[in-house]
Amino acid sequence: MTAGPSPVTPLSPDALPVPASTEQGTKNARRAAVASFIGSTLEYYDFFIYGSASALIFNKIFFPGIDPGLGMVLSMATIGIGYVVRPLAAGVIGHFGDRIGRRQMLVLTLVLMGVATFLIGCLPPASAIGAAAPVLLVLLRALQGASAAGESVGAVTMTMEHAPTHKRAFYASWVNTGAVAGIMLASLAFLAVSLLPQEDLLAWGWRLPFLASILVVSVGLYIRLRLPESEVFEAAKDESQNHELPIKVVLRDHWATILKVILFGLWSVVSSVFSAFGLAYAGKLGVPAAVMLTVTIVTAALGIIVQPYAGILADRIGRKPVFITGNIVCAAAVFAFFWSISAGSIPLIFATAILFMTVGYGMVNPLGPSMTAEMFETRIRYTGAATASQLGLVVTGFAPAIAAAIVQPGPDGWLPVAAFTAACCLVSAVVTAVWVKETYRTRTEDLGKRPVQAASATTQP
Repeated sequence: MTAGPSPVTPLSPDALPVPASTEQGTKNARRAAVASFIGSTLEYYDFFIYGSASALIFNKIFFPGIDPGLGMVLSMATIGIGYVVRPLAAGVIGHFGDRIGRRQMLVLTLVLMGVATFLIGCLPPASAIGAAAPVLLVLLRALQGASAAGESVGAVTMTMEHAPTHKRAFYASWVNTGAVAGIMLASLAFLAVSLLPQEDLLAWGWRLPFLASILVVSVGLYIRLRLPESEVFEAAKDESQNHELPIKVVLRDHWATILKVILFGLWSVVSSVFSAFGLAYAGKLGVPAAVMLTVTIVTAALGIIVQPYAGILADRIGRKPVFITGNIVCAAAVFAFFWSISAGSIPLIFATAILFMTVGYGMVNPLGPSMTAEMFETRIRYTGAATASQLGLVVTGFAPAIAAAIVQPGPDGWLPVAAFTAACCLVSAVVTAVWVKETYRTRTEDLGKRPVQAASATTQP
C-alpha cells in the first residue's frame, strides 16, 4: 500500500497558492523549462563523457597491465562509484533545496560538475603516478555523482512548480530532454576525438571533451541565476522554517514511497546499459566505435524531438499509460538491439536503437523524474524525490559493470544482459501500474497530500 503523511504532521500543508496562471506565470514556466533544458544538457554532457571514456579509454589509461576483460569490468565499475555517493548527497542538497531554495542548489550542482569534469581531464595516467591515478579518478567521479544527485530532481522540481497544472509533464519533460541533448553532445565530442590516431587519442585527445566542460558552465550559470523561485515554493518555505528537518520527515513518514520510487526507477538502467556497456560490447565484436557513437547521436537527436510530445500526451491521457507503454517497448527492444549488434548489421543497429532509445526510452525518460517529484509535498519535495530516486539509481550506476560481468562468450552471450535490462523495465512497469497514483489531474499544491488534506486546502478562503 502507499504511505502518506502521518495524520498529525509538523509540516501541515494548508492553503498553498495555485501556481501563477497569469502571463508572468507562463513566462516563468517557459524560462524554467529553458533553464532546466540547458542546465541539464551541460550537466549530463559532463556526466556522460565519463561513460564514453570508460568504454573506450579508461581501461587502457588507468587500468593497464590487467586482463582486458577484468580491465573493462573495473572501468565500467567506476561509473557506478558516481551513483554510490548520490543518495547521501541527495539528502544534503535536497535539504538545502527545500529550506533555502531550488535555484541556489542548482547553481551549486552545475559548478561542482564542471570542476570535477575539468579535473578528470587533467589527471596523469597510471603509468605516471601509479595507483594514485585510478584513486583520483574514483574521487572525482564521486564528485560528479554528488552533483548529479541534486541536478535532475532539482530542475524538475523547479520547472513543475512554475508550470500550470495541466502542462506540468510537458514543461518538466524538458529536463530529461536536456539530459538526452547532453548525451548527444558527449557522443559528438568523443566521435570527434576518436578520429585521432590511437596514440594521440590515448596521450591527450581523450582529455579534450573533459577540459571543454569548464567553458560551458558559465552559460548554465548565467541562465540559472536569472530564474526566480516559484510561488508554491516561497509559500511553503515561509511556513516551514521552524519545523522538522525535511529528511527526517521523509524517512519517517514516506519510507514506503521511497521503496516505491526505488522499484519504479529501475527504468533508468536502459540509458547506462545502452550508452556505456553497449558501446564497449559492440567494440569487442568489431563494430567500429564511430558507428556506435553515431547511433547514440542519432537516437539522442530524435529523442530531443520526441520527448516533449510524450510530456504533452501524459498531460492529456495521464502519466501511467505513457510510462508503462515505454517500459514495455524497452523490454522488448533491448533484445532486438543486442541481437543486431551480434549480427554486425549496421542498418539493424540503427533501426533497433531508435526503437529502444527514441521510442521506448523516449516515453519513460521525460516522465520518470517528474512522476517521482509529484509523489512528495512541496516542502519536502526536493529532499524526498532526490533521496528516493538516488537510492534507486545505485542499480543504474552499476548496470554497465553488472552487464560486463554477466555477458557470456559467443554470439548469444548478450542474452543475460538483455534479460537483466528487460526485467528492470518490467518491474518498473508493474510497480507503476499497481502502486503509483495517477496525478495528471491533481493540482500542483495538492501533490503528495492525502485527499483529506487536499480538500482542506481547496476549501480555504
